[in-house]
Amino acid sequence: MKKLLSHLLTPVFLCVFGFWLLLFHPLQYLCLKLGGRYAHDYCVAVLNFFLIHTGKILGTSYKLEGAENLISHRPLLIVANHQSMYDVPPLFWTLRALHPKFVTKKELGKGIPSISFNLKYGGSVLIDRKDGKQAISEIHKLANYVNSERFTAVIFPEGTRSRNGELKPFKVTGLIALMDKMPDALILPITINNSYKMLPYGKYPLGLGVRVSHTIHSAIENKGDRKELAAKIEAIIASKLERPVQ
Repeated sequence: MKKLLSHLLTPVFLCVFGFWLLLFHPLQYLCLKLGGRYAHDYCVAVLNFFLIHTGKILGTSYKLEGAENLISHRPLLIVANHQSMYDVPPLFWTLRALHPKFVTKKELGKGIPSISFNLKYGGSVLIDRKDGKQAISEIHKLANYVNSERFTAVIFPEGTRSRNGELKPFKVTGLIALMDKMPDALILPITINNSYKMLPYGKYPLGLGVRVSHTIHSAIENKGDRKELAAKIEAIIASKLERPVQ
């Protein structure tokens, strides 16, 4: 019965979700051209607000813990686990005042209304996961940008989403590259729970009544051995990760 209901509600959700992406694509262009990057960031924040609330069609709810750990007076390096594409709207909304810029795969840089535009022109970087030299160069570019503007860099070190909620081993090369280029940044681990349940049957239909939670941990100084620090961050994220139901 639940799957049948999901088949009925998923098309409605996707139509509304797609509507917002199509609407905000030209709006982003206008904001960027007429108002600059801050106007563009505001436009993207509003887009993500609507995307989050579109989840109500499916009964999706969001819980945030540790908001008091967000810091605005220093550059931030956000390190989070990754469970689905639906991680990003609530994460962006939570971090909106800190101007989050993402490390993402190059495939997202074309063909997706609003999302591709923001990733290409909003300060994030698109990396080729098969070209290590290009990836590191782009990551260094992001680090220099967020350092100069006191913005926030966001990376998902697993490299790809976890389909069952389990934490995948970190691929630390990109994370270490950011840490090396952002010596004055505070590192903020974030644990994301349950968003993988949005995709219980693959890509379609979507899950119903999912309770997604984000836990923002205490900030860590970017000091010490890089590999040990990466392992510490991974352990912190894992410490609040809910065990997947078998």
